[in-house]
This record gives sequence, C-alpha cells and structure tokens, in this order.
Amino acid sequence: MARLRNYFLTGFIVCAPLAITAWITWSFMQWTDSWVKPYIPTRFLPDSYLPFAVPGFGLLVALIIITFIGFLTANFIGRTIVGWGENVLGRMPLVRTVYTALKQIFETVLADRSSSFKTAALMEYPRRGVWCLVLVATTTKGEVARVLSDQSEEMLAVFLPPTPNPTSGFLLFVPREDVRILNMSIETALKLVVSAGLVTGDEKEAPISLKEASRIVEKRLREPS
Repeated sequence: MARLRNYFLTGFIVCAPLAITAWITWSFMQWTDSWVKPYIPTRFLPDSYLPFAVPGFGLLVALIIITFIGFLTANFIGRTIVGWGENVLGRMPLVRTVYTALKQIFETVLADRSSSFKTAALMEYPRRGVWCLVLVATTTKGEVARVLSDQSEEMLAVFLPPTPNPTSGFLLFVPREDVRILNMSIETALKLVVSAGLVTGDEKEAPISLKEASRIVEKRLREPS
C-alpha cells in the first residue's frame, strides 16, 4: 500500500499541473469564442464549411483585432482618438473610476521589465535577526525622497510579498545598507515565496527525480503534524 501511494503521489504531481493548465486554456478559448463568434459573419466562419467546429477561431480573430488596434494606436491619429476617448471617459463619474483602476492594473501587469521589479533581496523584518524576502523596485523618488533626504544612506522602495499569495503585500522604504541583494531572478524569488520555502530554485542544486520527489512527499506525510 505504501508503494501504491508513492506511485499515486508521483502520478498526481505529474498530471495535476498538466490537467489544470489544459482545462484553463480550453475554458479561455471557449469563453473567447462565445464572445467573438456571434459578431463574425457566418460566411467567414470555418464551421460553415467544415463538418466540425474549429476551437480557438474566435481567439485568433480577437488577437488579430487587438494587434491591429495596437498598430493604429501607435500613430498620431490613433493616439489622438484614444486621447479623445479617455477624455470622454474621464468626465463620467462612475466609469472614470473603474476605467482608471483597470488601466493602471493592466499597465502594471504588462509593464516592461525595465520599469518593473529590478531584483530580489533579503531584509531584516519585522525585527532584527528575522529575515524576509523582498523585491526591490527602485530608488526612492519624488516627495518621499525629499522628505527622507536627511537619511545618510540612499533609500530603496521594496515590496514585501506574503506567502502563499504574493499579489498583496507591503511597500517599505528602507536604507540600502539594510538590504542584501540576491543573485536569483524575480521568477525564482516568487517561486520561493509561493512554495513557502520548499522550492528554492537554486541553479547550483542538482534536479531531483520524480521518485526522489515522491519519497520526500511521502516522508513529510508520515511526519506527525
């Protein structure tokens, strides 16, 4: 029974991420098709000429339209039209708040890496001797920098992500001397946060096999809570 459970855990570790990824992708394709296909003329749909439905056609059309809109927005006329539309939305009380918030969220998520988090670091928090993982955004600027100009060291703006949900957290302004910069990438640091320290992501460590991973999982399950 122990060996069967070991095989089951190994198979679950392999199959669960693949199944969830496939389900999310398929659901997103169907959701996009249900929104886009009703606006496409029937003569342009491949379903009208084929004996079976073509999944993802609506998603493909949506990608082409979005790319074309981005191409038009890149020129002067497109920027003028977008600016005029944003001015109109800015005059609507409720719509203005929703649109501004959504725009800031998408601009932050899809921002270029040059304007996103620079590197990961360690910092003593919430007290001396206790270290936490933070993401360094940039040096302190603006009014905050002017208020903290009496500090002897340069101040850094860092983000403290909690475990296991790194989307929320704390913004801290700390002296550079209190921060120890790490060589790991931002992706590796987020994996470390989400996994609560179980996945280190150290490139120098040799990758373990599935058998070894399942053995570790079984050992942890046997440990008393």
